[in-house]
Amino acid sequence: MENRKAIKTAIGKIILMGEHAVVYGEPSIAIPFPEVRIKTTIYQSRGPVILDCCYYKGLLLKGPKIVSGLIEVIRKVTESFNERLENFNIHIDSTIPPERGMGSSAAVAISTIRALYEYFNRPLTEDQLLKWANVSEKIVHGNPSGIDAAVVGGEKTLYYKKGMPFVPFKFNLDAYLVVGDTGRKGQTRAAVEGVRQFIESKPNEGMELIKELGNLTRLARKSIEDKDAEKLGQAMFKAHIILDKLGVSDGKLNFLVSKALDCGALGAKLTGGGRGGCMIALVEDIKGANYISNCLLKYGAQNTWISKLGDGLVE
Repeated sequence: MENRKAIKTAIGKIILMGEHAVVYGEPSIAIPFPEVRIKTTIYQSRGPVILDCCYYKGLLLKGPKIVSGLIEVIRKVTESFNERLENFNIHIDSTIPPERGMGSSAAVAISTIRALYEYFNRPLTEDQLLKWANVSEKIVHGNPSGIDAAVVGGEKTLYYKKGMPFVPFKFNLDAYLVVGDTGRKGQTRAAVEGVRQFIESKPNEGMELIKELGNLTRLARKSIEDKDAEKLGQAMFKAHIILDKLGVSDGKLNFLVSKALDCGALGAKLTGGGRGGCMIALVEDIKGANYISNCLLKYGAQNTWISKLGDGLVE
């Protein structure tokens, strides 16, 4: 039997600014985050397809709901090639913690789509990649913006407003980002509902806060373009305070944000859905980034990652 094999990867993503406000028409900024990634290996076998990942190991078509988006995209891509869903197995390795707002579901789909195209020796365009990734994302998230798939697939910083095309822009900033994991899964749906209820009960105050989050995202973009790390840091922390007022943060996130600032970060905030998940801190240099990483671990972060920013991508 011919020993066919394909190995492909996909990186994670971080929401820098604009989470939750984006639902109400304000802009957001998302950046690629290559410090975490997914690796999909497809290799030849005999019989029905076996899926092996952190959630499930067994027959692909018998997989549980948690992998239903992935199963559907594998099925549809294979069908589009006029290939039978048999005689190959799929193994997925991940360093992206799930349900932390780091794009794990989009990255799993994208690395697997890339691997399928390579395994069956088909050319893959970026448009096809995003189309297939969003098949999975719709099943996983219901009504996704598509930002996760676009950032993870294109590996570029994007500025996004609901209903508008994604706008790539250069991350012209010589600084470092430290990501701290609270160790708890984010509760995006509950947080989104909490913000909706806040706005319903206090419409004037709620929409003012949302508008201010939008202004801070615009300020953050200008700060990046002006290479002003200090102003970006200030915008990040102001956004965190507003997100906390809206009920998106929690005690652990607030504690880690506070400790990052105490340890010398230029700014810090939660990232993603909130109520668990991760926080981020902006730092001037690698020495400071290492110090803040150790500080966060000392004060209860389950894990940290450090990434150099700049040049349109997170390097």
